[in-house]
Amino acid sequence: MTPTSERVLRSRRSCLAVPGSSPKMIDKARGLPADQVFLDLEDACAPLAKPAARGTIVAALNEGGWGDRIRVVRVNDWTTQWTYRDVVEVVEGAGPNLDAIMLPKVQTADQVVALDLLMTQVEKTMGYEVGRIGIEAQIENALGLVNVDAIAAASPRVETIIFGPADFMASINMKSLVVGEQPPGYDVGDAYHYILMRILMAARAYGKQAIDGPYLQIRDVEGFTRVAGRSAALGFDGKWCLHPGQIDACNEVYAPRQEDYEHAELILDAYAHFTSAAGGARGAVMLGDEMIDEASRKMALVISAKGRAAGMTRTQTFTPPD
Repeated sequence: MTPTSERVLRSRRSCLAVPGSSPKMIDKARGLPADQVFLDLEDACAPLAKPAARGTIVAALNEGGWGDRIRVVRVNDWTTQWTYRDVVEVVEGAGPNLDAIMLPKVQTADQVVALDLLMTQVEKTMGYEVGRIGIEAQIENALGLVNVDAIAAASPRVETIIFGPADFMASINMKSLVVGEQPPGYDVGDAYHYILMRILMAARAYGKQAIDGPYLQIRDVEGFTRVAGRSAALGFDGKWCLHPGQIDACNEVYAPRQEDYEHAELILDAYAHFTSAAGGARGAVMLGDEMIDEASRKMALVISAKGRAAGMTRTQTFTPPD
């Protein structure tokens, strides 16, 4: 089993949803600039199409052509009759070419543990590396949010905690039919702020990534960008995309601005120099008009890591003073 501290959490700015029953849409997804593609056996797949979709997904994963994209399959939730066959057939058939299993409607830590145990059994049976495939846990109702800390800590496989807004809105009787937008009558603040922060705190406390859910008005890229900006400002790592037209905006929103990335790298270089013997072994120094110290370094590390994961490159270098 791969310990949490050793899992490599890759960039997940844009997480593209693709129906697992559509070979055409799966094939198109291979050429799109999403950081992650998840092939869906749940809501995007009709009940009668689910059994055959498993084979379609296995074939697509094994055919390759996914490049550096993170390859994920969303199975059905544990309250259905499909879950165990989803996991067994997909992991058994395409385990070496699969990065994570997404479990929807997670309500308790036990549901994550059950998925971990089933995946482990399949891996051992097939001779695959045990623990390499991650788990993405989707929080879609009140009970899941109440238990989110335990869910995040339930298995070393857990890599992301995901907000599922549509089902969540229904679970708390929110008076709205527009997913992601503020409910009518909520004219001060953000109705989703507590939910997003609760997920973010659990994710960060246990070293996971936090992913925002979809924006269903797929042709309204301006609205998508506005809503994505809220969770990105809080510190979320990415967001679902339901349409190729949302991907570019998503990648931009969840990556640092170029000037912020450049500044973060300068802070890291300057702090490394000034805290060294050659730089005077100082703990707090001036970088231009800004004082930087250990706290500045930690903040810069976050921005730098996001920029590097997004493939950004710097154009400025730090020059030590004479």
